[in-house]
Amino acid sequence: MPSNPPRPPWNTLSGLGAAALGGLVVVWVFGTAMLDPWNITWMLAGSFGPDPVQYWLGWRFFAQAPWSLPPGLNPRFGLELSSSIFYADSIPLLAMPLKLIWPSLPQYWGLWLLGCGIAQGWFGWVLMGHAMPHPLARLMGAGLLALQPMLLDRMGGHLALAGQWTVLAALALALRAGRHQFALWAVLCTATALIHSYLMVMVAAIWAADWLRRALTAPRWPMAAEVVTVPALMLTALWSAGFFALAGGHGAPGYGRMMLDLFAPLDANRWSAFWPDLPDLQHPEAGNNYLGLGVILLLVAGVLAWRRPRMLAGRWPLLAALLAMLAFAVTHRVTVLGHVFELFALPGWAERIASTLRASQRYGWPLLYLLPVLAAASLAARIGGRRAGLVLAALFTVQCIDLRPGMAFLRDLMVEAQSRGIRPTDDAFWSQAATRYDRLRAVPAGNLGENWERLAVIAARHAMATDAIYLARADEAVARALQDRVLRELGRGRYEPGTLYMLRDGVALELARQGMDPTRDLLTMVDGMDVLAPGWFSPGSSTPGASR
Repeated sequence: MPSNPPRPPWNTLSGLGAAALGGLVVVWVFGTAMLDPWNITWMLAGSFGPDPVQYWLGWRFFAQAPWSLPPGLNPRFGLELSSSIFYADSIPLLAMPLKLIWPSLPQYWGLWLLGCGIAQGWFGWVLMGHAMPHPLARLMGAGLLALQPMLLDRMGGHLALAGQWTVLAALALALRAGRHQFALWAVLCTATALIHSYLMVMVAAIWAADWLRRALTAPRWPMAAEVVTVPALMLTALWSAGFFALAGGHGAPGYGRMMLDLFAPLDANRWSAFWPDLPDLQHPEAGNNYLGLGVILLLVAGVLAWRRPRMLAGRWPLLAALLAMLAFAVTHRVTVLGHVFELFALPGWAERIASTLRASQRYGWPLLYLLPVLAAASLAARIGGRRAGLVLAALFTVQCIDLRPGMAFLRDLMVEAQSRGIRPTDDAFWSQAATRYDRLRAVPAGNLGENWERLAVIAARHAMATDAIYLARADEAVARALQDRVLRELGRGRYEPGTLYMLRDGVALELARQGMDPTRDLLTMVDGMDVLAPGWFSPGSSTPGASR
């Protein structure tokens, strides 16, 4: 490693280059069409699964709703099943200020993804600075952290989880020795609480480890103030986003089913041009932890050139936190190449708590991001920063070539989404219905029910509230009670004022037939869906229709 660090201008250019490289990766993979705030086709076409539809709907209903306390409540998206913008995964950090200054904005996720790529490059550069000061080495190391399947795969669906730059920022803060740690942690933890709960827990764990390290040597009162203030700010942020609006349903069965395979970082799973796919459980979270051939070779080089990294001196709490998160990711059901070995059975109460974060494999991300940094530090300590920079540039090139299949897959999905368009609806019927009804009920109600996307999009476009929803968490007990009540009312012909009913199954259809008055109510099919419109043939109405 050179005795004199490079001049600041070169470091500045290196950092800006890393940020630009992170943004370029996003544009390279997904193109520029998504950056147009008026372009919602790629979100609603369904090519990336149901999640982008959910995010757009959460924002649209939230922007239409009046302000409330807490400000993140979103009552029109779900009615009795509603909760808040937090559970629509629509990034409260952006949604709440945008509702204030630009509520008519069609979508902000394209710019969010670009911003996440830029932030990933920048904080990757900051983090790599703890390993080596050379500008080229830091730039190329940041490129390896930006060109990661565990990031890009999330950009292809779980858009809020593209905020993995928060994890890089937390790791960089935990390795930092400087002033203003309290303030920096307060800002980062609060912001992450307004992005996504999984990222929030990761960042909070890293903060707690860094707080413990500093508390062992720092004056007592400042550390006491920090350990009270940072959690208080996070809780306030969660309250404002509506996290506590959900009385029940935070957990769901699943912990120990979406776990991290011990070979997951080596499982290419469609991503690699060179590395083989390995057996895995094929659960929804499997296959996005492949590190890329460039990073794998860096880890090998780091082992061969091993030097104990100075950056970890005295940071045993950080290592303990990362290993604890890794253990949580692996779960009590250890998986090796798709083979499950249950070490022990979790008590019911422990499984219920753990299931609030049931997609546990994600908790391997912090350690997987730190390992290339440690390997780069060992390599630079052995061969010097300049040579390490050249090696990392070569490895970044390998990473780009290796990940071509996975990037092409995501690029094709975006092209498909743009060309597919949005499934049309009978605009004439819905436009007429919107003048007479202000709510659209799906019967039976439930989270992620049949045709939820089409119904909710129709409701959003015609300014109707709806209980056709998909939320990250929903109270199933409330859903069951709602189903029973609405079905009873349908069978008796007792309709809620201003409510249009979409009948999802044969039971609901038969009860609607029993309770309706054919001279007053319309039972018909619109866009392949059964619709009950109470009072459609009320006196004075000239709206045509035919009952079934």
